[in-house]
Amino acid sequence: MNKEQKKNYITEMTTQFENSKAIMVTHYQGLTMAQLDELRSKMREKGIIFKITKNRITKLALEKTKCKDLSNLFTGPTAVAFGEDAIMSARILSKFAKDNVNLKLIGGMMNNEVLDQAGVMNVANLPTLDEARANIVGILNASASKLISILLARSEKMSSLPPEISETKPKE
Repeated sequence: MNKEQKKNYITEMTTQFENSKAIMVTHYQGLTMAQLDELRSKMREKGIIFKITKNRITKLALEKTKCKDLSNLFTGPTAVAFGEDAIMSARILSKFAKDNVNLKLIGGMMNNEVLDQAGVMNVANLPTLDEARANIVGILNASASKLISILLARSEKMSSLPPEISETKPKE
């Protein structure tokens, strides 16, 4: 890389780090190009950029951003996922890592909070916003339908009382 290319790279990476809400850092040593392309296409479907980095220059870009705490993760063959949804990024990467042992999740950042490897795995297990909304609607729906069935059951019991009970008259 010449000086101009390095400057462009630093500018581009600085912009990516500043504008992304979710950043996941991985080691990819041992993955084939076909596997990397497969992972990139899965990430691209969800609007996530997966980029192989140049560590020394990336650390220079990190110095000027909110993500400077991640610089210790950039050793060895490193790739970064930039996106808006940390849960989706972590989920795709963790699922891919289960199938391909050469991909290792080493950390990341979600909404300005630094995550270690365990943190990234915890985020991967969280429900997405749409899933959480569906769960809440299901809970609310279940409560309402239970209430209605209880009320209907009471009214059915009252309407099906035997005639001798419903027509009781005081004895004279």
